[in-house]
This record gives sequence, structure tokens and C-alpha cells, in this order.
Amino acid sequence: MTANPATSRGVLYPASLPTFHREPATGDLAVFVRWFWIPEWDIEPGRTSRQHLIGFPACNLVVEDTVTGISGPTTRASHRDLTGKGWAVGALLRPAAVPALVEDVSLLRDAYREVELPELSAAVRTAMNAKGPGDDRRGAAVAVFTEWLLSRMGSPSDEALLANRMVETAETNPSVQHVADLAAHLHLSTRSVQRLATKYVGVSPASLIRRRRLQEAAEKLRHDPSLDLAALAHEFGYADHAHLTNDFRTNLGFTPSNYRKSLSDG
Repeated sequence: MTANPATSRGVLYPASLPTFHREPATGDLAVFVRWFWIPEWDIEPGRTSRQHLIGFPACNLVVEDTVTGISGPTTRASHRDLTGKGWAVGALLRPAAVPALVEDVSLLRDAYREVELPELSAAVRTAMNAKGPGDDRRGAAVAVFTEWLLSRMGSPSDEALLANRMVETAETNPSVQHVADLAAHLHLSTRSVQRLATKYVGVSPASLIRRRRLQEAAEKLRHDPSLDLAALAHEFGYADHAHLTNDFRTNLGFTPSNYRKSLSDG
């Protein structure tokens, strides 16, 4: 299976993250889940830690201390304000898992829905709230989460596996700059690719490609703020600096220049 993107690729300001762990999905679950992500935070009273994300275009099933929910694929940058003390255990789902958990993934686009999953919620909360080393707590939480998911997934269809391949290719293959490139790589028509994305992801294949380019461009700029923006635009398949700037502004709410400035200010 194609290697996963870097843990922090979708995080705009990694230095401000709370304690964060990522545990890979293994064995039979790997076809349904990319990884489990577990942040833990303890913010001083009266203070807030804002986490900015360019999330992966996928669904997440997330258990927290008081609520369990499913978040859908996002089409823009988002943020969450952390306060007090808490944790979350999330499973970043592959397309193949979506039909078993979501009736119509397009209705979850840029949305979050609370769900009643008492067995899963109780098991994860028991593990995370137990006393003992953090590694043990997190390991136990992932184990019960894995068991619960496997009991509901069944066997993935060939179409579901193809949807997995489509997303992996869009997210990891730099030669894929347009939907036609993605279709050719998968030996499908562009219409077939669009149908797969609608059914299993909830966003268009063009959005998948655009998200990867934005994540990678932001990551590269974060690592080297002195980069020439015109060269950066060319590297990631944009016609010019103006198109890169427009994509940043439309999807993230700020320009590459403003992002670069915010990095130095922070």
C-alpha cells in the first residue's frame, strides 16, 4: 500500500500542537483506516490553543471524553480551539470504510455529526481514562477501537479497494496534477473517477488533487519561508503565482505571503 503522507502535512502550525500521537492501522484494518490520531492537551485556565488544519479529504470517526462523532471531508481550512484538559482518539478512515458507517458521505462535507455508539465510546473512554503510562492507555484505546471497527466492516468490494487506490494516488503521486492524469493512472474514464469520489469520499477528484498541492505547498513554505512564490507555484503545477495565491485565499482564507509572515511572527 502506498506510504502515508507525513503526520504534520495537514497541520498549518505544527509547533502549536498539543501532545500528539499517530498509531498506524495494521493487519486487516489497514484497508479501512489510515491511522489513529490521539491528541492530549492540558491548557492553562483562561487560555486557548487554536489548532489550524488543512484536513485530509476523508471522514474521521472520533471518540472524546464526552462526545463521539463523525466528521466529513473538508473543502477548506478549519480550526479548533482547545481549552482545559482533554483528549481525543480518532480514526482517519479510508474510502472503503465509508459505506459501513455513513449513508451519504456528501451530506457530511464540511460537517460534523454526533453519533450514538455506546460500546465503542465506553471502551475507548475506559482505556484513555485509566491510570498508567500514556503508551499503555493509547495502545489499549487503539486495540478496542480496532476490534469494534473490524466487527462492522466485512470484506471490502473491488470498487471500494479501487476508491482507496484513487485517493492514495491523488494524495501521493506528484505527477497527478489534473483529473485526467488521475483517470489515466487508474485506467478509468474521468466520469468513473468522479463517481468513485462522490460515492466514497464526498468531494470531487479535483478537490483531492488540489488538497494535496495545498498541503505540500504550505509544508514546503513552512520549512523554507524564503522560497520564491513564483517558483513554488510552478513546482506544484500552478500556471503562475496568482493562481497559487487565489487557491490559498479561496481554500485557506489567506495568501501564501500572509502565511509566510504569520510563521515568522509566531
